[in-house]
Amino acid sequence: MENTLDQSAIATPAAPVRPEPHARPAASPLVLPVVAAASFVHLLNDLIQATLPAIYPMLKTTYSLSFAQIGLITLVFQLTASVLQPGVGFYTDKHPKPYLLPTGMLFTFIGLLMLATVNSFELILLASAFIGLGSSTFHPEASRVARMASGGRFGFAQSFFQVGGNAGSALGPLLAAAIVIPRGQGAISWFLMFAVLGIVVLSLVSRWVVRTHAAMKGRKAAVAMHNLPRDKVIGALLVLAVLVFSKYIYMASMTNYYAFYLMDQFGLSVQKAQLFLFLFMAAVALGTFIGGPIGDRVGRKAVIWVSILGVAPFTLLLPYANLFWASVLTVIIGIILSSAFSAIVVFAQELVPGKVGLIAGIFFGLMFGFSGIAAAALGMLADMTSIRFVFEVCAFLPLLGIFTVLLPNIEQR
Repeated sequence: MENTLDQSAIATPAAPVRPEPHARPAASPLVLPVVAAASFVHLLNDLIQATLPAIYPMLKTTYSLSFAQIGLITLVFQLTASVLQPGVGFYTDKHPKPYLLPTGMLFTFIGLLMLATVNSFELILLASAFIGLGSSTFHPEASRVARMASGGRFGFAQSFFQVGGNAGSALGPLLAAAIVIPRGQGAISWFLMFAVLGIVVLSLVSRWVVRTHAAMKGRKAAVAMHNLPRDKVIGALLVLAVLVFSKYIYMASMTNYYAFYLMDQFGLSVQKAQLFLFLFMAAVALGTFIGGPIGDRVGRKAVIWVSILGVAPFTLLLPYANLFWASVLTVIIGIILSSAFSAIVVFAQELVPGKVGLIAGIFFGLMFGFSGIAAAALGMLADMTSIRFVFEVCAFLPLLGIFTVLLPNIEQR
C-alpha cells in the first residue's frame, strides 16, 4: 500500500532488528508536482478557514456577540474539524478513498456559501460546522498524499504540505481585511472561487493516487525500525500530544484574540490589527517550511526541543512589550513555534509505521481540537478578566516543552 516506502530510509547497521531485504522496497522518487498540488490546496483550504476568525470583529459588532460566543463559533468549527479526522485516517489506511479529497472541499464550499448569506448566530455556527467537516476529510488524506509523493524526504514533504496551510492562514486575514471588512458579510462569497479551484485540483490529485495505488499492489507493509515496546510507543505519542497541546493553545490565543489584544492595548484599528495577525501567520509559514528540512538533516527531536521550549522567553516578553517590540516578537514567536509541527507528525508516523492516515488524523485532529477548546475557554477567560490577562497566562505554555526529554531516540543518521 502507500505506506510501504517510508521506514527503509531510517535503518542503520546499529538497528537491533532488521527486516529482510525483500520487506524493504526501494523508495519511489520525489513527485514534487503532487506534493506542490497538495500544499496549494492546503493553502486554499486554510485561507478559507482563516476568513472565519478574521471577520470575528465584524460579526461581534453586527450580531452583538460576546467573547464567549466568539469562542463558541471557533469551538464548533474546530471540534467538527478534529473529531472525525482520526476516524477518517483509520478507515482510509485500510480502505483508501482518494476521492474524499474533492468531496471534503465541497463541504467547505457549502459552509462558505452559508457564511456569506446567513443572518443569525445559530446559522453561523452551522456554517462553521460545514467548513470544519471539509477540513476533517481533507487533512488526513492530503497528508497521506504528501508522504506517498515524498520519495523518502518525509520532513520536507510534510513541511511543504504544511506551509501551504500556514500561507493560507496568513493570507486569509489579509484578504478579509481588504475584501470583507470594507464591504460586509456578503463579500465572503468572493472566496467561493477558491473552493471551486480546490475541488478541481484535488480531483486531479485523486486520479494520481488511484494510479499509484494500482502500481503499488503487492508491495509489503512498512516495518518499524525503532524496536520499541508497545508501552514506550504509547508513552512517546502521549508526550507528543502534550507538546501539541502547549503549541496550539498558544497558537489559538494568537490567531483568535491577538487582534483584540492589539486593539485594546495600543488602540489599533481592526484593519491595522489584522496586518499584525498577517505578520504572525507569515512568520508561521516561514518557520514551518524551515522546520521540516532541518528535521530531516539534524533530527526531529532537536527541532522539537528548540521550537517548543526555545520560544518560551519570547512569549513571556510579549505581554510587556511596546508596539514596536511586539511586532518584532510576533515574527520571532511565529518562526520558532511553527517549526515543530511537521517534526512532530513525522516523528509519530515513524513510531507507528503503516498508519499514516491515522497518525495524521490524530495529530491534525488534536491541533484543531485543542485550538477549538482553547478558543472557547480563552474567550470566557477574557470576558471574566481582560484580554491582556489571557496573553499573560498563555505565555507560560511553551514551558511544557521540557517534556521533550521523555521522547525516545529513534532517529538514525
